[in-house]
Amino acid sequence: MTEAKKTAYDRAIDETLSPNSLKVLRKRYLKKDDEGNPIENPSDMFVRVAENIASAEARYGATPEQVEEVAHDFYQLMTSLDFLPNSPTLMNAGRELQQLSACFVLPVEDSMESIFGAVRDTAIIHKSGGGTGFSFSRLRPAGDQVKSTQGVSSGPVSFMRVFNQATEAVKQGGTRRGANMGVLRVDHPDILQFITCKADGDFANFNISVALTEKFMEAVKAGEPYDLVNPRNGEIVGQLDAREVYDKIVEMAWATGDPGIIFIDRMNRDNPTPHLGEIESTNPCGEQPLLPYEACNLGSVNLSHFVRHTDAGLDVDWDRLADVVHRAVRFLDDVIDVNEYPLPKIAELARGNRKIGLGVMGWADMLIMMGIPYDSDEAVALGEKVMGFIRAEARAASAKLAEERGVFPNFAGSIYDTPDGMRLRNATVTTIAPTGTLSIIANCSSGVEPLFAVSYVRTVMDNDKLVEVNPLFEDIAVKRGFYSRDLMERIAEHGSVQDIPEVPEDVRRIFVTAHDIAPEWHVRMQAAFQRYTDNAVSKTVNFPNSATVEDVRRVYDLAYELGVKGVTIYRDGSKENQVLSTGKTAKAGQSGPVRPGELEPRPRPAVTMGRTEKLQTGCGNLYVTINSDEHGLCEVFTQMGKSGGCAASQSEALSRMISVSLRAGVDPRAIIKHLRGIRCPSPAWTQGGKVLSCADAVGIAMEHYLEWLETGAESTTVSKDVEGLDGLTGACPECGSALEHESGCAVCRACGFSKCA
Repeated sequence: MTEAKKTAYDRAIDETLSPNSLKVLRKRYLKKDDEGNPIENPSDMFVRVAENIASAEARYGATPEQVEEVAHDFYQLMTSLDFLPNSPTLMNAGRELQQLSACFVLPVEDSMESIFGAVRDTAIIHKSGGGTGFSFSRLRPAGDQVKSTQGVSSGPVSFMRVFNQATEAVKQGGTRRGANMGVLRVDHPDILQFITCKADGDFANFNISVALTEKFMEAVKAGEPYDLVNPRNGEIVGQLDAREVYDKIVEMAWATGDPGIIFIDRMNRDNPTPHLGEIESTNPCGEQPLLPYEACNLGSVNLSHFVRHTDAGLDVDWDRLADVVHRAVRFLDDVIDVNEYPLPKIAELARGNRKIGLGVMGWADMLIMMGIPYDSDEAVALGEKVMGFIRAEARAASAKLAEERGVFPNFAGSIYDTPDGMRLRNATVTTIAPTGTLSIIANCSSGVEPLFAVSYVRTVMDNDKLVEVNPLFEDIAVKRGFYSRDLMERIAEHGSVQDIPEVPEDVRRIFVTAHDIAPEWHVRMQAAFQRYTDNAVSKTVNFPNSATVEDVRRVYDLAYELGVKGVTIYRDGSKENQVLSTGKTAKAGQSGPVRPGELEPRPRPAVTMGRTEKLQTGCGNLYVTINSDEHGLCEVFTQMGKSGGCAASQSEALSRMISVSLRAGVDPRAIIKHLRGIRCPSPAWTQGGKVLSCADAVGIAMEHYLEWLETGAESTTVSKDVEGLDGLTGACPECGSALEHESGCAVCRACGFSKCA
């Protein structure tokens, strides 16, 4: 690309990107030197990506001039923000790593060799920046015989712990842990243990989903028992009441957000290459069903850019949308050829099936621009029409590529290998993936989600608070004369405009947020897009904290009725109570959870023994004293290095409540799980790592104390990565702003953090 062209595009991209987009790009996407300073600007990044991906054209006979022309086109495609590939492509294309996929599925067979081989492969993938999905359904149940050792199996959940701990040891890109999806079939004998495995806060590095079969769902409808099958030999080993199991899934999802559900038979009905095996699992966000050793290859079209004025009013710019879809399909097909996959088996299958997943973002913005409420029949109908159009054009583009380059290598035996079947370059063409950070770069709404908030407060340097307002809402507010700084701040406090009388009713109707919308509309919208999505749709059904178990059950029932392939729900604040909801605080010798009024703290003894640790916090030095009696930990005292003030009084109140809990028999590890990860606006960096708040410091001190009791060793580590605990506080583990739970993921709109980036 010539320097003259690059200079012209520099100006264009500088005018296009929002300040928040630039911030996220500099923090997460641009090349950096050894000291962490960016050494490329956004235009350089897009040039790097465009030229690297376009280099694949030479494999199909393109001349250097033609390759440059394609690179120029790819550059325009991305810098216009009409389309963006997934984050690994933006981060890694044209760099040493060259790993361009976000997610993979690995097989876990019923042998030690396979299990620990998968653990090794997981570590390699996580090191490269990818996430992993697994089905543990092939593992024999706990207590089953192991002939080779004359022992018994520990079961799938036990081996999941091995994967979870391996993930703890490997940071993605040195900044965050890998994400995993664990799947177990509902007819596995250990299904009840799996359903409740995250109840006490364990498996922080896993999302989990139950693979529901059609046979099971029919048994639920009929109120009948269903068979449990030992995967070792296929024998029926028992039965469970289908409705009771379904109820347990619903109850746990209500309480903790996990498990999600996937309809495994539906996924396999749409498996384009059944001759290569069955689909058993998905990627960590649930939208990409994959065969073992397959990888995802994703990108998203920004629908907010395709609204046009016509004589009849506002409409979708269908011609321009078709053009962008065709160019995006070519881009994603080229990604497959230049991608450096982490394992040879993955490379073989990814290039054999050449699956791509073109999806969308900016859907909520498109609806707002067209004056259509998200929770309306008109919106659902338009969603189905838009996605149907995108898939049709994507398949046409794939067919055209097949004429130029040939069908995908595993075409023979696929569902397309019929006399009148389409000859496609790609086994799948559409997926609706999470677009958390991509939508920040594109300055649009995420995926097919509604707005999460109309306005929110962002904390910046020196604890200044900036009010961020949805630009479409701000534009309407200014044009119609009801904009004021005070109003925006009040909206930020609520997140919603539905109870703000100053906002006109017609504006309130189109600016509905995730929590304004009845859960049924979330599912109906997901189903509309699913009808024309080859793979699946990543979406979260958001519930208010006040939602009931029955509310969740209705959503799961509706999801099955409307034909979606899976569903994830999140009840606001549900994770905050999950650690102490499992009856661990019961009195010694008592079974079951404690009833209100039964639990009393034991008396404080006259003499206790312990130690004091000094920890640096954003409020100053905090001295944490922890003492034990004959029964274990019994009290915590805190003292700020500087006297008085709110921080000192709050720390004293916190320590008193911890002491009462300890003497009442609460497991100190449960208390630690609640404290670790709580953030304040002023974290502190020390030699041992980062202390996020005074509460986090107390949790750290308690961790150190337990380690000292168990091993006698002193520890100075304070930076135990708490990303897995961020759901407990709803706070971003990097900047402390509120997390949005959308598209099966957690996203921070303030700094760009995403567990699924």
